[in-house]
Order: sequence, then C-alpha cells, then structure tokens
Amino acid sequence: MDYELNVVMLACVNMIAVLGLAVFTGFTGLFSLGHAAFVGIGAYTSGVLTYHWDVPFFFALTAGTAAAGLSSLVIGIPTLRAKLRSDYFAIAILGFGEALRVCLENLSVTNGARGLSVSELSGPGWIVGTLILSLLVTRNFLKSRFGALFVAIREDPTAAEMAGIDLFRMRLLSLAVSAALCGASGALLAHRLAFIQPVMFTLTQSTQLLASVIAGGIGSISGPVIVAFVFTALPEMLRSLDMWRLPAYGLLLVLIMIFRPQGLLGYRELPDLFRRRQ
Repeated sequence: MDYELNVVMLACVNMIAVLGLAVFTGFTGLFSLGHAAFVGIGAYTSGVLTYHWDVPFFFALTAGTAAAGLSSLVIGIPTLRAKLRSDYFAIAILGFGEALRVCLENLSVTNGARGLSVSELSGPGWIVGTLILSLLVTRNFLKSRFGALFVAIREDPTAAEMAGIDLFRMRLLSLAVSAALCGASGALLAHRLAFIQPVMFTLTQSTQLLASVIAGGIGSISGPVIVAFVFTALPEMLRSLDMWRLPAYGLLLVLIMIFRPQGLLGYRELPDLFRRRQ
C-alpha cells in the first residue's frame, strides 16, 4: 500500500505542475520547453530553507512558490517584451532551464551535483490540499477577466493587441502564475522524495509536462490534469512488462494524437461531458 500511495501522491504533484503549464500553453498559447526549471526552483528554495535553517514546511512551500513565480520575470521580461514567437520563446526558456541546472550543480548551498537530502514533510494531506487549492484558484482565475484575455491572445494575438490588450503584461502574468504553480509542485516533490538533484529538472521533465497538456487538450483544465495522472501512474502499472512499459507509454501518446488530435478534452471541461449526456 505504501508503494501505491507514493505513486498516487507523485501523480498528484505532477498534476499541479501540469496545471501551471496548462495556464500558459493551453490558455495563453505559448509553448514552453523549460517549465521543469520552475519546478526545480520551487524544490531547491524550499529544500534549502528546511535543510539549512529548519524553516517550517508551510513557509518553505510558500517561499518555493513565490521564488518560482518571481524567477519567471528573469526570462519573461526580456523574451516577452521582444515579442518572440512561440518556437523562439520555447528555445529561450529551454536555455534558461539548462543554465539553471548548471548553476544548481555548482552551488555549495545546493550540495552541487550530489543532490540535497531533505526531510519527508509533504504528506498526503499537504499534497491533496495543495492540489485542490490550486485547482480552485486556477479555475476561478481563468473564469475571470484575465482568463478571457488569455484566450483572446491565444486565438489571435494581432487582433487582441488591436483591441487594446497589453500582450506583454498578460503573457507575463500568465507565465508568472504557471511558474508559481510549478514551484509549489517542486516544493511538494522535494519533501515527498526527501531528495533532490539537478538532473531531475531537465528537458525530459519539461517535455513530459508539455505532452500532458497537449494530450489533455488545449483550453482545458480537466484534460491535462487527468492525463498527467495517467502518464505518471501508467509506467508504474506496466512495470511488470519490464522494457516494454515505456514503448506502451509512447504508444498511448501516439494513439491520442491520431484519434484525438484536439486532446482528451480539448476546449472542454469534465463537467461539460456530464451535462451533455443529461
């Protein structure tokens, strides 16, 4: 039961990070290949605080969330002000992630490439509570005026700008919100695994987050969150298949792209399906 619980908890942690990327990619329309960097910032900020200064976990989690959100300004202000297209922005934020990884591997406070051992503080209550809070805050935020502006930018940036929408500020806000959610995910991850290492936050993790958003459906919260859970749990469920479990994981993603190119719940939410059936 401990093993199954750990898998479920890790899936919930990934759901928070995917939720953040869904705000930025699914609703604002910009692709990112570097959101694992924000997960790493949240993980190391909270981990360093609890390891070196015995900061209570609540404040460490809050600090990790805030640090990730604020760090997004470092890459967001120069790139978004320059109005980089989606593919160029993805490359720029990828470079930011790789630069961060090199810094983490060479800082003494992070224990370098050897990693940092922290206390296991994020129990099921912390993880599930943070996930529910993140879902509620994100849902209300996207249903507000800001969500409508994000969608307008995603659909036609030129028309949105002509209508008076400040593309730079709205995209920067979207990036900051998504980074903060990834930071919260990283803080929970660090104190669930009780160990963090720079190699955990690379392009591979960013690609997995992006795959969950695309497979779950652009313009949806429910879809990416559901797919994130499946993509985390499925490789573990198929562990008995040994070397074939990863190809099975890839095959599932390919089948979704072929038969559901709009994603699992593209532009819809899970409650909409039940209303339609009724």
